[in-house]
Amino acid sequence: MPPGKRAGPVIGRRAPVPVVLHSAPLVLPIATAPLRDGGVAVRGDRVLQVGSRADLLASFPAAQERRWPGMIVAGLVDACSAPGPPAPGVTARAEIVTPRAEHPGLPGVSYVEVSCASEEEWERTGRDAVITAIRELDRPGGVGVAPLTPDPQVLEDVAVLARTFGLRLLADLGRHSPAALDEAGALGPHCHAARARPLDPGERKLLRLRGTPVTVCPAPEIVTGSAGSGPGSAGSEAAGSRPVESGTVESRPVGSEAAGSGSADPAPGGELLDDVLALLDEGNAVAFGTGLAPAGPGLLARAREVRERARASGARTRGLDRRLVEALTLGGARALGADGGTGRIGSLARGSRADFAVFDARGRYPYAALLACPPCLATVVGGRTVPRRP
Repeated sequence: MPPGKRAGPVIGRRAPVPVVLHSAPLVLPIATAPLRDGGVAVRGDRVLQVGSRADLLASFPAAQERRWPGMIVAGLVDACSAPGPPAPGVTARAEIVTPRAEHPGLPGVSYVEVSCASEEEWERTGRDAVITAIRELDRPGGVGVAPLTPDPQVLEDVAVLARTFGLRLLADLGRHSPAALDEAGALGPHCHAARARPLDPGERKLLRLRGTPVTVCPAPEIVTGSAGSGPGSAGSEAAGSRPVESGTVESRPVGSEAAGSGSADPAPGGELLDDVLALLDEGNAVAFGTGLAPAGPGLLARAREVRERARASGARTRGLDRRLVEALTLGGARALGADGGTGRIGSLARGSRADFAVFDARGRYPYAALLACPPCLATVVGGRTVPRRP
């Protein structure tokens, strides 16, 4: 620079993103042990560090501190839900959507339904319709396919489509057995299976060997049209041409038999809860989902039901609270294929996405305190606090 000249302003330089320290009497990172008087240092939408509040204040002296009461826990992941406002504490979810349904902007995976009744229908209109629907999806997070078709050839073709384009798969164990899904090439880490019926030991083992997480979703429902022909179906002729308005489609359960096939009553609640315990004890990857009914029990309530069932039946409960909370968070992230790499969810650690919830939970046993279903004080997605619904 010539003598006597002053440096002008630097054009285009952005102000540094400030570090925000979220601290609370209790932090539940999931990936590591609970922290008393802990904190989460966040820059933008990423976690910089998780540790004791004292250490983080020393490491980031200029950080803006947000002191929360109660407990900070990695965000809950709803692994099977319908479009609409998410429950408090949920920071990511898997949902089956209509192509033009209004989306609230929550990260996760959006699944396009495939419900063609026959291979002929799939070849004639279904394949092009579902590809068009996938291309038109403007959703945060990933995109997937939910094969609800009763036709095994269509199921196999959808599995090939998913592998070819790197799509997630959401399988319904009420419509397809694990054996049928495996024969079609659908099972694997890229797939997670929703079930509302007990699985036998062989089925649980097959899912475990294939690395397919099981989403516990008692009597869940999805947004869809009539089987293979309604406007909400990506397998119908109208799917690629007629707009579908949110709230104008029908719904039917995931995890039950297909509509029109004489669907059976769901299994008694006790058998379903025992099945969850078996899945956890045998080492299956487990997640939780809420289904469609907004008045139904939330994720925490579903997990609490499993714990209460275990205690009532005299089953071994050592470590059960921790495993249930892990299923609500990290298990859901695994179901969505989002538990690894930079920006991962389901746990709080350096490089993970800054998704967490704050609950008014206190006590000597943090996992049990969370399963008591305390009020959710705040939900933080990508480092930003989500406004609470009135």
